[in-house]
Amino acid sequence: MSMKLQRFWIVFRDPPAFSPLGIGCGISAFDHHDALKLLEATVFKEHGRLEIASMAEDVDVSTLDPLHVLPNMGSCLVRGVWFPQRYSHE
Repeated sequence: MSMKLQRFWIVFRDPPAFSPLGIGCGISAFDHHDALKLLEATVFKEHGRLEIASMAEDVDVSTLDPLHVLPNMGSCLVRGVWFPQRYSHE
């Protein structure tokens, strides 16, 4: 039996300057804890721990920024970071 992935959209309180993280971060993970684990292994590994302002679960990607996020995101059908793509580790 395979586990279903959930899509998370994370917004940071004080994102790094001049970074696409200012828009947010998209992650597909098994659950909330798995999403945080992926953040630790990717985004936080580079920037240190960032304060999370909000974390939306089961986000509908069609509602995300059509000019910046949608044309620049990776696949949200596989486990990992799909926006920004530079943090994808799988």
